[in-house]
Amino acid sequence: DCPGTGSARAGSAAACQGCPNQRLCAAGAAAAPDPAESAELRERLRSVKHKVLVLSGKGGVGKSTFSALLARGLAADEAKQVALLDIDICGPSIPKMMGLEGEQVHQSGSGWSPVYVEENLGVMSVGFLLSSPDDAVIWRGPKKNGLIKQFLRDVDWGEIDYLIIDTPPGTSDEHLSIVQYLSATHIDGAVIITTPQEVSLQDVRKEINFCHKVKLPIIGVVENMSGFLCPKCKNESQIFPPTTGGAEKMCQNLNISLLGKVPLDPQIGKSCDKGQSFLSEVPESPATLSYRNIIQRIQDYCDQHQLQEEKII
Repeated sequence: DCPGTGSARAGSAAACQGCPNQRLCAAGAAAAPDPAESAELRERLRSVKHKVLVLSGKGGVGKSTFSALLARGLAADEAKQVALLDIDICGPSIPKMMGLEGEQVHQSGSGWSPVYVEENLGVMSVGFLLSSPDDAVIWRGPKKNGLIKQFLRDVDWGEIDYLIIDTPPGTSDEHLSIVQYLSATHIDGAVIITTPQEVSLQDVRKEINFCHKVKLPIIGVVENMSGFLCPKCKNESQIFPPTTGGAEKMCQNLNISLLGKVPLDPQIGKSCDKGQSFLSEVPESPATLSYRNIIQRIQDYCDQHQLQEEKII
């Protein structure tokens, strides 16, 4: 079993052999940042009320799609300021999904300015730093980690109610870095995305284990692509059969909240390709209704978490 990134045995325990993060942990790179760095990050993020990570051990489960729609759903309340940070360094899809391809980052005296979808919805991604969306980012871990720190330290987010952070699949450098850097502040928790089949759940269990090891609260699990309702005949098909009980059974076994199930809808992919909001394009879709229920549950969790923090303080 992983001893945890903060353990004195991190990187040297028997369980660390063969782990892709072994050298990182052994070098102490997964430990807490130094006090000066912590103070700098805390000051920059002082005006960010809620921070939510979107995770999944598996690629292709709709994690970036969920992040984009979560940000859009929260920003539907014009009284809320929302930011979406894309730390999928090698596969930044958020600019396209948000209709921001071709946009560039601008720098002011107060730091980098996010690119805005709406007045109350700002986005930051490595995709804005590339000369072409087809450019490959071929970086080793330290350079990725440096950019993530720069996003948190140098972006002028302003007064933000929700910072949604879209991550790459897995439990590697980017995940360790974002949790390490945000430990200087407080993180509301992680939303974990899966699909119903066991091959996805297997990787998601690793992600849940990662959250436990780094003491990252889990808001809950979302089961994406949960059945397909034919728009013509109205019959439901299981494209990804839940052979072991799906996310619902996994959540029961691990005592984790199931935030909801989102059915497949071809319009979701079409809307993302066009950079449009599926929630407003197809407001009566069962998938839209499911998304709205999940978003409300995440908001309720964040509000409750804030109340608990205020009591502790």
